[in-house]
Amino acid sequence: MFETKIEQKFIDQAMLLSEGAEILPDGPMALAYKLQESEKNNKPLRVKLGLDPTRPDLHLGHSVVMRKLRQFQELGHQIVLIVGGATAMVGDPSGKSETRPALSKEQVAENAKTYFDQMAKLVDIDKAEVRNNADWLHSMTFTDIMKLASSTTVAQMMTRDDFAKRYKEGLPISVVEFFYPLMQGYDSVAIESDIELGGTDQRFNLLVGRDMQAFYGLEARQLAMLLPLIEGTDGVKKMSKTYPEHCISITEEPKNMYGKLMSIPDELMPRYYELLCDLKFNKDNNPRDEKMRLAYEITKMYNGEEAANKAQEEFINVIQKKGIPDDIQELKLDSAQNVIDVMLTAGFTQSKGEARRLIAQGAVKFEGEKITDIAFVIEKAGVLQSGKRNYAKVVF
Repeated sequence: MFETKIEQKFIDQAMLLSEGAEILPDGPMALAYKLQESEKNNKPLRVKLGLDPTRPDLHLGHSVVMRKLRQFQELGHQIVLIVGGATAMVGDPSGKSETRPALSKEQVAENAKTYFDQMAKLVDIDKAEVRNNADWLHSMTFTDIMKLASSTTVAQMMTRDDFAKRYKEGLPISVVEFFYPLMQGYDSVAIESDIELGGTDQRFNLLVGRDMQAFYGLEARQLAMLLPLIEGTDGVKKMSKTYPEHCISITEEPKNMYGKLMSIPDELMPRYYELLCDLKFNKDNNPRDEKMRLAYEITKMYNGEEAANKAQEEFINVIQKKGIPDDIQELKLDSAQNVIDVMLTAGFTQSKGEARRLIAQGAVKFEGEKITDIAFVIEKAGVLQSGKRNYAKVVF
């Protein structure tokens, strides 16, 4: 299969890098061969990750691929981060059941501002090569675009699960959406990538990049490294900002990050241990202790040891000992107000409808007593609580 025998050290490196990942085509041995050729030619591998700044912040699901990038960096390879200045304006339809809204140039620029500060918590941004695919895609002529479009057939596009499902159900598919995998694929040509990383929902796009390199006559063709999509704290839906209550942002306040991690189902712990931190899950430990170890480690990774210690102490005091946080916000009222209005002012919720649902669920308390009436009026000083983590000290 390969031109030369592969040394064991490169096989070992490939096995480490491919932990939790799927390598296409030909699996870890293809990666081992590339690693060996890289050292032989004294040419670091170019490891590509495309980032469409669709939202201004990243979550722990994104960290799965970023941790893999760090491993490549530690082995001396070059990571290439591509900001999707052009692709984000089209919108990636991968895994979507409907057309995904495209972003404006201004939205892309605004969202991209914070990406690299967040990524710097896991990878060495100073050593990364940062490119914007608008630099080559926006300068294409119509002839260039026609050539790009001729690289892939409609039949090939319709092998994608999301397109096939929508077509079968009679849902609209814009021709523009066909261009997303073509544009992402051309990025691999432009930067001559050796490896491209992405989630398992990016399988089609990453393989198009490999085919695109052959179409444009590049001698080397990239391997696709597919990484798992992590579930949110409910253990069911993919972690996404679409479901903020189940999503853990990298920029999350330490106490919220710790608290959300403590809320995951026990059966999700081995997966979080494997994909989100360097610790190993111990099935023989008490589940609560093992979850606290996980919550502490991940909170420390993104916020530092001092913040993790404080978050853990507060969790023990508030949740386990049923205490009240020391640093809760103080809310000054000029007169008596309905509890729903106070909840909105305190930032416990974004809408009156959500506040009503929380009250109906028995999640809202005042001075330790559950509020069951949406017409309840707060007319004296006291502590208002919503859920396990939201508190406000009401004063007049």
